[in-house]
Amino acid sequence: MQLTSPRLRASLLAAASLTLVAAVLPPPKPLGIGDRLFPELGNPGYDVLSYDLSLAYKDNLSPLDTVTVIDARALQPLERINLDFAHGKVASAEVNGEPARFESAGEDLILTPARPVTANVPLHITVRHTSDPRGRGDGGWVPTEDGLAMANQADAAHRVFPCNDHPADKAYFTFRVTAPEGLTVVANGVPALPALRMGGSTTWTYKTRHPMATELAQVSVGRSAVVHGTGPHGLPLRDVVPAADRQRLDPWLKKTAGHIAWMEERVGRYPFENYGVLIARASTGFELETQTLSLFEHSLFSGEGYPEWYVESVMVHELAHQWFGDSVTPRTWSDLWLNEGHATWYEALYADGLGKYSLERRMREAYQRSDQWRAAGGPPAAPKAAAPGEKIGLFRPVVYDGAALILYALRQEIGVQAFDRVERRWVADNRDGIAGTADFVRLASEEAGRDLGPFLEPWLYGKTTPAMPGHPEWSGKRV
Repeated sequence: MQLTSPRLRASLLAAASLTLVAAVLPPPKPLGIGDRLFPELGNPGYDVLSYDLSLAYKDNLSPLDTVTVIDARALQPLERINLDFAHGKVASAEVNGEPARFESAGEDLILTPARPVTANVPLHITVRHTSDPRGRGDGGWVPTEDGLAMANQADAAHRVFPCNDHPADKAYFTFRVTAPEGLTVVANGVPALPALRMGGSTTWTYKTRHPMATELAQVSVGRSAVVHGTGPHGLPLRDVVPAADRQRLDPWLKKTAGHIAWMEERVGRYPFENYGVLIARASTGFELETQTLSLFEHSLFSGEGYPEWYVESVMVHELAHQWFGDSVTPRTWSDLWLNEGHATWYEALYADGLGKYSLERRMREAYQRSDQWRAAGGPPAAPKAAAPGEKIGLFRPVVYDGAALILYALRQEIGVQAFDRVERRWVADNRDGIAGTADFVRLASEEAGRDLGPFLEPWLYGKTTPAMPGHPEWSGKRV
């Protein structure tokens, strides 16, 4: 038989190449970048530059038909490409425009390209798959009363789309989401195109203007109102709330501009293109700092059980994460204390300023409990891993108030002015980047004019809590 079509010939040759390669390669296995807490999270050999996600939403009980396009750069020769992906069905995959063999091992999707990839070349990966919101209680899609939202922290983005699911590999994102008429879609970033209505559905497109970790991705689908406002220096504000509750929630939404101004006075300019709160009718048990659009449970604002000062301080906590955790992303998950400790610190400072819960009282109470927290969860900079299937277990008190206690001790040791310089420089020097505990110790030492390693080491890694500078009365028996 004679092949007369060059395209058909190329396709058959590619398929034959895949068969030959598969015959000589060892069985696929899940890989990781060696994170102590999530050893199979992330993948070696490439750096993701951008994700382009196209999702078709039907309802919150049906898988979404999805196309994930990844542009990356190969860092080394690759015969296979590992992606983190689970809880979806793959229909096809391509690498650099050619069909690629795909198979799963653990929570990795493993692609075998038609020909090995050489180092320092562009990688263009396309995966057609489903994204399933059903049956998972450990992150990823969160069903709401009228749609979906995302909660990917710490290791759940790959339950939504194929990715390099580790905060050390940040990338730009484009979201193209099609949903039935009557629903509103909002995602991280800014609208890139006007909403396109066609045949009873609408397609919404958003792009981020800053790189983002996969755990911070957010897509909201629901019967939502989008409330626009203006923050300090003309910053666009965009809140997403259940449409039926817009007026009732408006007093809370109007607080955000003041919260941003308060944070900017302490750490410098807000780092992203816009900001807002996403209030979802869902039960998550947490709030989440998804980049530019923080996720909150509706019940927090219901007026039942939570005083106003507490709700505001929680809003400031998630806002503070935009600097600490989002703009400056942890190098490893053991550096989580830098995210949560700082967000807790500014939450506590804000409550102190309202005269409701003094910073010193909160730190003293944290000090009394700190040894118990360390025994249960490990030291702040080397936390114990969460139990299998309980990723939220990583977020223990030791990385919240226990880590804020480190910042309090640092301020006591080097003084308020030097501490404030550390905070401002940390977010300025590392903006849109990644940084870890050693980086923080080095920067603090530079601002203090002396090596702070011996002082901070036991605070960060000790099994017991050191004496608090300036507070010898805190050294008594802890309860």
